Amino acid sequence: MRRGRTDPARLRGMDVLVTGGTGRLGRVVVGRLQGAGHRVRQMSRRGTGPGGVRGDLATGRDLSPALAGAEVVVHAASDARGNYWEADVAGTRRLVQAVDRGRLRHLVYVSIVGVDRIPFGYYHAKYAAEQVLLASGLPVTLLRVTQFHDFVDELLRTARRGPVLPVPMGWRAQPVDVGEAATHVAEVAAGPPAGDVVEFGGPEELTAADMARAWAAAREPGARVVATPVPGRLSAAFRDGAALPTGGARGRRTYAEHLRG
Repeated sequence: MRRGRTDPARLRGMDVLVTGGTGRLGRVVVGRLQGAGHRVRQMSRRGTGPGGVRGDLATGRDLSPALAGAEVVVHAASDARGNYWEADVAGTRRLVQAVDRGRLRHLVYVSIVGVDRIPFGYYHAKYAAEQVLLASGLPVTLLRVTQFHDFVDELLRTARRGPVLPVPMGWRAQPVDVGEAATHVAEVAAGPPAGDVVEFGGPEELTAADMARAWAAAREPGARVVATPVPGRLSAAFRDGAALPTGGARGRRTYAEHLRG
């Protein structure tokens, strides 16, 4: 089988810990892993919810008992709202220090396609967290995923200004269905560690204007899409395709199918 596509039954019944298990992707990953027969724990500061255990990446509190016995760790916790250096980088260092090295078979870190090429603070933090894991000596896979369909929806909804929907001219993306991404994360977690970066993206490349017009037609027919030139290195990176995957597996559900659903 291809690397990262191993049958989840291969490690059926493994003890899996998921950080960020209540997030957009994490909660779906938890369901996929449980459906494959694994014992799944979700780590959070409060430890609430089904399978919840307490562990705080920001302080290190309760991390060691939360991670004790975990054979597979899916590290999906993140903070894109400003505290990312503490949450993503320092938090990943604390995770590395707390894992049960005698039991751990695989640690999958959920990252983003383009973190090594796009000049954006949050992406820099995600890339730095990847380097922490590569230097850790742990059996790791760095799984970079493209933007989720419903995240694109949120961006477009917040960008709208009355009847006008401005979008950056020439920006390119390859959005993916969150359910397909979760299935892929679970499959990668059940397989052997890659020891490097692997990618997963959507089935088609789209410009920001393509996505905006499709979204407006389906959700806001009165909105008028206006593609606007945006200067700067960040914009140049998106125009040059830095957010597009260069390899790895692909999802099948298109953004248009998502909007119809």
